[in-house]
Amino acid sequence: QVQLVESGGGLVQTGGSLRLSCEASGRTASIAAMGWFRQAPGKEREFVAAINWLGDTTYYTNSVKGRFTIFRDNAKNTVYLQMTSLKPEDTAVYYCATGGIFRSVLYPNDYWGQGTQVTVSS
Repeated sequence: QVQLVESGGGLVQTGGSLRLSCEASGRTASIAAMGWFRQAPGKEREFVAAINWLGDTTYYTNSVKGRFTIFRDNAKNTVYLQMTSLKPEDTAVYYCATGGIFRSVLYPNDYWGQGTQVTVSS
């Protein structure tokens, strides 16, 4: 099994930055890809970004391209989402997940983090 623990959420003003972390433990060798989803109140959960676990290919939803960056740490057990130029519409609970990449989107098929709140004030 894989355990995912998220951190880094918080409250920022429009234009600010946050870095989310997702630490994986357990059977990390079984992870094919990891990434982030978010869900705002009254909205459907949406894909945000993903990265291949053993590669450097990254994927982003159009609304965050140029503002968010997903990357892995050197030990291959933590994935980060660096968020810059934050907008109020980025406000959501962000969830880390494992899964597979299909058509440039992460399909969660294994494990989820607990979620971390990101709030961007206007």
